[in-house]
Amino acid sequence: MRSPQTLSEADRRRVAAWAADCAERVLEVFETEAPDDDRPRQLIARARAFARGELNTAEEIRRRFVGGVSANDVKAPAAAAAARAAGQAVAVCHMGAHALGAAAYAVRAAGLANQHRPEAVEEEIRWQLKRMSAEVRAALRSLPPVGENSSGPLGPGLLASGQLGAIVRELQGRLTKTASQ
Repeated sequence: MRSPQTLSEADRRRVAAWAADCAERVLEVFETEAPDDDRPRQLIARARAFARGELNTAEEIRRRFVGGVSANDVKAPAAAAAARAAGQAVAVCHMGAHALGAAAYAVRAAGLANQHRPEAVEEEIRWQLKRMSAEVRAALRSLPPVGENSSGPLGPGLLASGQLGAIVRELQGRLTKTASQ
C-alpha cells in the first residue's frame, strides 16, 4: 500500500526542485564550516537532476543515503542543519514529504546561523513560501499533517517534534494562503 506521504513521481520531481532551492539557500552555512566538503552540494545537484528528469527514480531511491553528512562530521548545529536540508532534498525521490523536511532543516539552519536576528526564521519561511509554484503548493497541500500519518518522514518522530515540528506545522498551515504570505 502506498503512503500518502509519497506523492506521484511527477509531483516528487516538482517538489524536489523547491526542496533543492531551500537547501541551497543555506548551503553557505555548511560550507563556511567545512569548505572542502562538497557532499551537501552534490546532494543538492542530484535533487535538481532528479527534478529535471535526468535521474531514474528507482536508482535514486537506492542511492538516497549515498553522500550524506553525519552529525559528527561538523560541530556547529547550523552547519549540521544545513547538511540535513540537503539530505532531505535528495530523499524526495523516495517520498515527497521529505521536501518539507528539507525546508524545515533549512529554516533551522538559518535561525541557528542568525541567532542575533530572531526574525531570520520568519524571513526564511516567507522566502520558501514565495518560492513555491502553484504546482508545488498543491502537491505539498496533499500531504497529511505532520505527526498524523506514521508511514513516512512526517510521522511521529523528528520532523514532528520540537522546532522542526513547529516549522513544518507553520509551513503546512500557510500552504493554503497566497504566495505573498
